[in-house]
Amino acid sequence: MRAVTAVLVLALVVVSGCSMFSGGGGENKITPERSTLRVGVGNGIDTAPLRMAVADGAFTRAGLRVDLVEEPDQDRALSRLASGDLDVSFASDVALFKAAAAGGAFQLQGEAYTSSQYTMALVTLPGSKYTDPAKKKTTTIAVNMLDDLGTLTTRSMLAASGVNPEKVKFVVRSFEEMPDALRAGDADAAWMTEPFITKAAAQLGAKIVVDSARGATIDFPLSAYASSGLFAQSNPRTLALFRSALGEAQQRGDDQGAVRQALPRVAGIDQTTAALVALGSYPTSLNAVRLQRVADLMHSSGMLANRLDVQALLPKGDLP
Repeated sequence: MRAVTAVLVLALVVVSGCSMFSGGGGENKITPERSTLRVGVGNGIDTAPLRMAVADGAFTRAGLRVDLVEEPDQDRALSRLASGDLDVSFASDVALFKAAAAGGAFQLQGEAYTSSQYTMALVTLPGSKYTDPAKKKTTTIAVNMLDDLGTLTTRSMLAASGVNPEKVKFVVRSFEEMPDALRAGDADAAWMTEPFITKAAAQLGAKIVVDSARGATIDFPLSAYASSGLFAQSNPRTLALFRSALGEAQQRGDDQGAVRQALPRVAGIDQTTAALVALGSYPTSLNAVRLQRVADLMHSSGMLANRLDVQALLPKGDLP
């Protein structure tokens, strides 16, 4: 009797083992509606894990070809989602939530990047008299875009320092133009992100006045990937496969050494800068509670007229 029992147990182990080690069998594998996705990408640091995974064939091995489309203009990228020129695109959370609040139909497919200490900051040049934001009630700050992440986090940070947000004036300059704006006196400080903070420090001796990733914006969600609502409705299995593969790709962000080593290749950053930049974190899954922080800060600051329910933008079944 014991011999028979042992045989039965061994048979069950073999059968279950085949199922376990074969990846669950064919019936559990996601069969996508399409085999290729056109994914718009911008900021090289934010999108580094995705770029790394595409470059080494991880998405292909998962059963999905991902064609990366460089699109530095995030507003245009969101328009291209609506027109069908892109299937998924990267953008800042602020841009995505503004577009959604304005009536755009989007579905989030993954978080890209979250701030850490000194990944974004107010920067000045040597000799600047702007050393304590609390002492200057009327302030001019250079940002790369109006009503986006720079203005949102700067208002929050300065308000915490006792500065009236209504007294803050913003001037638009590209990150490359910001040092000239500071030299010319067009701005008291410039809101910068990496790698521009590190470059300005190395080349110009620039100094950080205030870290923008603190207080209400500590560990702040910065960017994400999204599709149009129509595309998501028509391609649920394709996007489920993309989210699964993206989650695995984002895990690469836990190894900062690997990210720094890849930045010259995937983001065009020189090796010295790549070794010095402050890096944030790369979430492996969508989290409605975390993302709601962005929408609520946008609402409380007046950037959104009404509170946006971020949970409504997440795929069903992906809620934490």
